[in-house]
Amino acid sequence: MRVCVVGGGGREHVLAAVLSRSADEVVVTPGNAGIPGSSDRDPAEVDADLFVVGPEQPLVAGLADQLRADGRLVFGPGADGARLEGSKRWMKDLLHEAGVPTARSAAFTEVEPALAFLASLEGPWVVKTDGLAAGKGVLVTDDVDQAGADVAAKLSGAAFGDAGRTVVIEEGLVGPELSVLAVCDGTRAVALAPAQDHKRLGDGDEGPNTGGMGAYSPVPVAPPELVDTVLETAVLPTLHALRRRGIDYRGVLYAGLMLTEQGPRVLEFNVRFGDPEAQVVLPRMASDLTELLAEAAAGRLRHEPEFVADCAVTVVCAAEGYPEAPRRGDRIEGLDAAGAVDGVTVYCAGVTGAGDRALLTAGGRVLDVTALGPTLDEARRRAYRAVSHLSWPGMQYRRDIAATAVGTSGPPSGAADPAGR
Repeated sequence: MRVCVVGGGGREHVLAAVLSRSADEVVVTPGNAGIPGSSDRDPAEVDADLFVVGPEQPLVAGLADQLRADGRLVFGPGADGARLEGSKRWMKDLLHEAGVPTARSAAFTEVEPALAFLASLEGPWVVKTDGLAAGKGVLVTDDVDQAGADVAAKLSGAAFGDAGRTVVIEEGLVGPELSVLAVCDGTRAVALAPAQDHKRLGDGDEGPNTGGMGAYSPVPVAPPELVDTVLETAVLPTLHALRRRGIDYRGVLYAGLMLTEQGPRVLEFNVRFGDPEAQVVLPRMASDLTELLAEAAAGRLRHEPEFVADCAVTVVCAAEGYPEAPRRGDRIEGLDAAGAVDGVTVYCAGVTGAGDRALLTAGGRVLDVTALGPTLDEARRRAYRAVSHLSWPGMQYRRDIAATAVGTSGPPSGAADPAGR
């Protein structure tokens, strides 16, 4: 089977790598200089048996619809289903209709009623852009004045342009976060192994929200019975609510959850593989990802995914200035040495090529360093050992990915040099 992966980041790199285990050929469009099989062709011009659309933007824009109209087999929702991520207001309305446990919320286009709603909630407060913001349109704060200022900035268009001119305000929920990716064929869904993401830029969950600074899988606080509960109370009711609206959803439903004392609550649904969650979930697959996605795309899921016992940890290496204004064009050193660490694969996200076959930084999140190991602790050690070989001016990364899960507060001893990183 020939597969075309649409996109050009770390998520698409890991998708291509895992699909290549069983596919005859994988083309990635547009890809990037670090992803084998990259092509600058338009997806519609690629001859493939299966198309896997990675990022949310082309899904919201209707790329899956266009490809299906040409008779292609596509894994990824049409524009109607992609509204789950394209509009947080629409998503919250659907969750309430479906009876999915979620935070109390309301949507606003004007400042004064938004501030009045903020005042009616106890902290912490959550303010989200309604539209797409590359994973960075969410503020979580214990300061109501900061929340109010963020509302004003978003509604004015100063913060996120038109994507922020409607805001969704939610009550803050307390508990560990969890990501569950479910593969859907329109009527059925199967869950992949759970993961936990680290959204904040800095150690100890300090600093601004990002697209994700690292992840790990499996998650000790998420046994199989909890994943089953998420499927039964969140994923399947959402899938059935979509179908009642005439939406045949074939793709990933990515549930971002808070594990509260009252049970799991949905923070958001995304319509694509999480990034960097995909980088820890997909490499652990023992079964055939190509077969699974092709079955879902055809509306005939027949197999349950299987995973190895090994654990995975991903550390994201980001450019100086990320997430606000990432610096670009710096030469990346140490890729070969990092990739030579036992169990490590380096996935390329924001990179471009140089004339001498070197790679340069070309985005906010530059590299995803993923390590497999027999335990989370060993996977962490390998990941940070690999990170210690990498460098470019201003490179930044978190030193506490998966630390809480293994009962520590920083990087593994001797695994990386934290100074200046």
